[in-house]
Parts: sequence; C-alpha cells; structure tokens
Amino acid sequence: MPGSILGTSVRRVEDVDLITGANTYVTNLRLEGMGHAAFVRSPMAHALVGSIDTSEAAAAPGVLGVFTAADLDLPAHHGLMVLNPNLPRPPLATDRVRFVGEAVAIVVAESKAAAVDAAELVEVDYDPLPAVTDIEEALSEGAELQFPETGTNIAAGLRAPESDPLADADVVVRARMLNQRVAAVPLEGNAIVADPTDSDYELVVHVSTQMPHGFRSQLCGILGLGEEQVRVIAPHVGGGFGAKAGMLSEHTVVIGAARRLGLPVSWVETRTENLVSMPQGRAQVGYYELGLTRDGTMVGLRARVIGDSGAYAGFGGALPLHMTYLMAPGVYDIRNVRYDAAAALTNTTPMGAFRGAGRPEAAAHLERLVDMAAVELDMDPAELRRKNFLDPASFPLTTPVGAAYDVGDYDLPLREALRLVDYQNLRAEQKRRNDSGDPVRLGIGISVYVEVTAGGGGSEYGSVTINADGTATVSAGTSAHGQGHATSFAMLVSDRLGIPMDKITYVQSDTATVPRGGGTGGSRSLQMGGTAVAAAANDVYEQARKRAATILEAAADDIELTDTGEFGVTGVPSSATITWSQLVEHAAAEGADLAAGLDAEQAGATFPFGAHVSVVEVDSETGRVRPLRHVAVDDCGRIVNPLLVEGQQHGGLAQGIAQALYEEVLFDDDGQPLTGSLADYHIPTAADLFSFETSTTETPTHMNALGAKGIGESATIGSTPAVQNAIVDALSGLGVRHVDLPCSPQRIWRAVQAATSGSPEPTWHEPPDVFDDLPVRPGGADEADETGAI
Repeated sequence: MPGSILGTSVRRVEDVDLITGANTYVTNLRLEGMGHAAFVRSPMAHALVGSIDTSEAAAAPGVLGVFTAADLDLPAHHGLMVLNPNLPRPPLATDRVRFVGEAVAIVVAESKAAAVDAAELVEVDYDPLPAVTDIEEALSEGAELQFPETGTNIAAGLRAPESDPLADADVVVRARMLNQRVAAVPLEGNAIVADPTDSDYELVVHVSTQMPHGFRSQLCGILGLGEEQVRVIAPHVGGGFGAKAGMLSEHTVVIGAARRLGLPVSWVETRTENLVSMPQGRAQVGYYELGLTRDGTMVGLRARVIGDSGAYAGFGGALPLHMTYLMAPGVYDIRNVRYDAAAALTNTTPMGAFRGAGRPEAAAHLERLVDMAAVELDMDPAELRRKNFLDPASFPLTTPVGAAYDVGDYDLPLREALRLVDYQNLRAEQKRRNDSGDPVRLGIGISVYVEVTAGGGGSEYGSVTINADGTATVSAGTSAHGQGHATSFAMLVSDRLGIPMDKITYVQSDTATVPRGGGTGGSRSLQMGGTAVAAAANDVYEQARKRAATILEAAADDIELTDTGEFGVTGVPSSATITWSQLVEHAAAEGADLAAGLDAEQAGATFPFGAHVSVVEVDSETGRVRPLRHVAVDDCGRIVNPLLVEGQQHGGLAQGIAQALYEEVLFDDDGQPLTGSLADYHIPTAADLFSFETSTTETPTHMNALGAKGIGESATIGSTPAVQNAIVDALSGLGVRHVDLPCSPQRIWRAVQAATSGSPEPTWHEPPDVFDDLPVRPGGADEADETGAI
C-alpha cells in the first residue's frame, strides 16, 4: 500500500456541485398540487389574543386553506428540548403572544405570492400588555409575567451548595459582563415541504435540518406516528450553526396544514422572518469573581449567570445552566468553583443553539477575568495563564464542575501562537506607541480555551458497500451542511480500501436510505460518524481478505492490498491479484454482499482546546477598531484533512470576531426588533474582515479510534475574547478596565471619555438576589455528567 492519505490536504469533492449550481435545496422542490404557506405573525411583543377573523383571507384568490391553533389542534413543544414542561409553547399562538414574529395563523395558497397577500387579510384582535426585553429587568420585582400562573419569569435555575470559593484569596477581581444576543443568519433560512400524498409513507418531509433522524423522532413523538410511517429527507442545506438542530413550531404547523389539506405544502422563510423567529444565541449576563493569591495562583471562582430564554423555555434557556456551567473553570486549575444560574423569560425571540452553544460565553467571561487579574497583579497575561494551566500529566481528569477532560496540553498552542505573532516585539512596539502619545493605540489580546465536543458521547452509524463495478458507497448518520463530510469520509475509506476517492459516493440525510443517525451538532461528525465509517471500512477489508484468500487458495493472513488497489499474496509479486469487482461477484454467487453497516460507540465527550492572539488598533478619539492580525492555534486531536480543519477555523473566526465587533440583536422597550433586516443587523462581509493566520497542534484523544476531536466550533470560542481583550488592552493605559460586547465605536468612545475624565465606568455592581431562591444543584458537581446535565 502507498503512504496514508490521512493527514494531507485533499480538495473537497463536494464543491463541484456547489460551484456549478447542481445542488438541490428544499426551495427547489416542486411537487404536483403543492401549496405554499405564509404565516400571520404577531406585530406585538406581548398581548392577549382575542378573535381571529380568517374569512376574508379564506375567500381570497388562490387560497387553499387558512388555519389557526383551534383549527389544527397541535400539541405544544419546544423543539430540540424542553427546559420547563410547565411553560408550553403552542405551535400557533392561542390566548397570548409573547414575542414579535410569533405565528398566529397559517395561510396556504396556490402560490407564495397569493399566500402572502391573503395573510395580510387575516384580522387579529390584540389587547396589548407591557413587554419586558431585558433579562435582569425580567427578574426584578413587579416585572410583567410571561406566564402569570407561575408567579415568576424564571424558566429554570440551579445554584451551588453554600460555599465561599474566594475565602483563601488575597486579590479578587470582579466584573459584570454581557455576552450579547446574536442571530444565526445561515445563508438559507428555514425551509420545509411536507408531503402526505406519498404511497409508501404516511408522511414524507423535505426539510433544511442538521439532524434528519432526530427531526423524524421529534415529529413522530409530537404527532403520535411510528418512525416507519415517516420519511425525512434533508437535501443540500445552506448552513445551520445549531439553529437547525430541532423541529420548530413552524415545521409542526406546516405539517399539520398539509395533513389537513391532503396535499404537499411548502414553506420557505424570508430573511425578515429568519431574523425574528429563528432561534437566536448567546444572551447572558454574568457576574463573575475570580480569587487569586498575590503570586497569581487562582484559588476560586464564583459565577452568577442570568441567561435569556426568550419567550419560551426551550434549548437556549438551558445553556447557562449546563454548558456554560460545565466549562466555567476552562483551562485553569481552579479547585473551588461556585456557579449559580437562572434562565429568564422575556418578550423576545426564543433562544436556541448557536455555534458553540454555551461554551463561547464561558470562555469569554473567564478570559476577560484573567486579563483583569493580570492588570491588577501587574503580571503579563500570558504568564498568568501559564501559571494556572491544568497540568498535562494530570489528564484524564474531572473538573470541580464534573467535566471529564480527556487530554490537554494548554501551553502547547499558547507557545505556538505567541511565537507566530512575535509577542515580545509586539509588546515593545506597543510601549513605543504609548510613550509617543499616539491616539491610535495598539492592543494585544490573548485567549486560551477548552471546549466540549460530542457531548455525552453515544453512538453513530456508518456503512461501506462495495458495488459490482468496484466503486464504493459510504453512508453515515451525520448530516453535512458545508463541513466536508463527503471528503473526509471518502478519505477514510480510500485509505483503508485503496479505492480512489473519485470512485466513492457518499449518501446521507435520508431516513429511507440511512437507517439511523445522531445528525450533526456539537462538533461530533468526524469523531463519531468518521469513526463508524472507518470501522465499517475495516470490516469490509477483513471480509475482502477472507474472500481473496479463498479464491487465491492462500491463508487470509498472507493476503495484502497492493499499490494498485487489488488483493494479492504477500511476498509473491508474480501471483494473480483479485479486484474489488471480482470479490463482489464472488460474494453475490453465495447470495451475499460485500458491505458493513455498524454503530461506533464513544464513552464520553472530547475536549478540544487552543490559544488565540489578536492584534488591533483602537482610535481612542473615535472608538474605531482596526483589526491587524489574528493568530489562531487550535488543537482538535488527530487531523484527517488539514484543509477542512482550516476551513472550519476560518468560518469560526469570522463569526467569533463578528460577535466581538459588530453583531447584536436589539429590541426597543416595547419589544419591537430593531435588527429585523440585514440593513440593521451587522453581518460583516469578506471585504470587512482581514486575513487570518491559522495553525494547529495535535493532541490525539483516547476516546475514539481516530484520535479525533471536534473543530467546528473551536475558533468561534477562542476568537471573541481574544479580540475583546485586545481592545481593552489597547485602552488600559487610559484607565479603561472593560468594554462590553460588542465592542462598538460608541461603547469604546464612552469608556474612554469616562476613564479620561476621572470617572471610569464601573465594572461591577451587586447581582440581583434571585439566585438565593433557586433549587440547589442535586448532588453538586459529583452528580453532573460531562454534558453538564443532572
């Protein structure tokens, strides 16, 4: 066999279809008799719903049906998970609306235009109620309640047992920090075609989703159908970033309308709908305190975190309670941690998963605190980090909050990042510029992070089938939407079986052709799906050796795969060889095939890590930030294809830097969205960004046979605090101690003005007292598993 293809940069096989426009998305699907849906959405953030008059809309030209909650009678659900079952979310609003954009009715017509026109004819009687959009205000005494019967706007919460993690500290740094709400904004919004007319299934659903099998399971649970009655197909998907990981209320309504009408129904989200109704991410306010001794040793961390659940109690509201909690101590040997968290209900878009889902918030909060501590102790921020890293020799280990870290050497990527950026010379240049009084100041920001991927472990399906012509078909239960699954999985199969990559076809995202799967989320695909595919390829290899041994009348142990991709006898170069086609023919003669489909198990999560250094210029007179360099060194264990890893790094960096500088979902006091279009929500284009410098280190994990960890979310997690730290570092000589995200020119200018006038903005005020009334986390850290769940 030639040298291994693994670890080399192989160009993506998926890109030909993307470049030539051969991809098929849900929007492209046309079925006979298909209706088109449009939603009637609430223009108010909080109101009682009186009468809904659909008569004029129903009589409009081309309308096939108009439905309210009473017409469809669909069960309440929260999508990917339920944080609080006592706070149901109806698929269509019933007695009350709780955010602008909440669906109240659905119109189905012969064309999209007819449906949109008719939706404007539906008359809804709203009785306005006060709205609350600020999460701290939502928990204050006298705040308007979203579910009055509960008596609180806390969707859920947990607190640690009573302790004082700061008791042994000589120095305590404190900060109230905002991790702002951001929108996922995939290129393709939500889209679904529900077809109840297929002769083989009760229901066929074409949907833009990250998890086809999970979508089917949720659908069947909601509608009481058996999984054999439902087929879910995810064609090409134009991005997800976590926001397409579950079944949304709109999906349920479209399916209900299609079944009621007995015809296929299509719904394709507009960009404005996407910005007000697709689950959003982040949105935490954290009160963090870090205790240290005078020599810089970290002794304790106390965190009180309020997360925005939005209008309902789904997946996003759970993140501060679990994933942010799980990663709170990060890369540091902090022995005493006390962490309390509450999820607040507000009259805003419900929260969900967004690239990193709880881990970026933990890293951003902690890394800001470390920089603040470095200033307080007059220590170099890199050295303070080094002093407190967990010892590589102590892995595997369990942190005080119950995270089972697999392997880590956190100084390895930090050393490399500092070398690449030429750290000492940068510091010297910074001092020269500060001494000169230049108002355009240089800032250097560091962040070191660890994150969790494939949370909880579990299993994933993979298969390899050799076809009669010697080609191979590969499938996996993960579902690609841009990550490069077809390339990486083909590399694994080609490397083991010697079949050229252009003769390998990848099949995915159809529950009729792939029997099961966990889907794509939490950066699990290569370590889970790739391990399953590699195991299936190895199974096929062993089958092939045995068949070749029979044909060649040799011992199976003497059979080898030659450089030409055929099987021969070891050490006998003149012997006959057997091709894959001949092996398939041999198997077929016995009524068998040459294939393997299996599930790979992983006992727990893996924990990638890395270090980022960002270099910026900040104009102290205008607040303008000009990024100069960003060096990212990420460690995702063994690397199968460096090109794919670099692509994930670049995408993650773009989103993380955008959060640091530009992006923020905003509402006014009445709950009206102020960022309901891309004219107002600031997504940077490639022209707005700059060249990234990416590198990797490799620390293989023992959790799977590939030694691989996830990379999809890492750069997002590491980049945001590095940029934020760089901005504050640039201004620290002026007395600025902190700037909240996003670090906009207005925020920076205000912080500089306050600091230079002798009244710097406070970084701390006492948190609300809501945490004292929360239930104690059962059993403490010892009872938490590696997903942070209890």
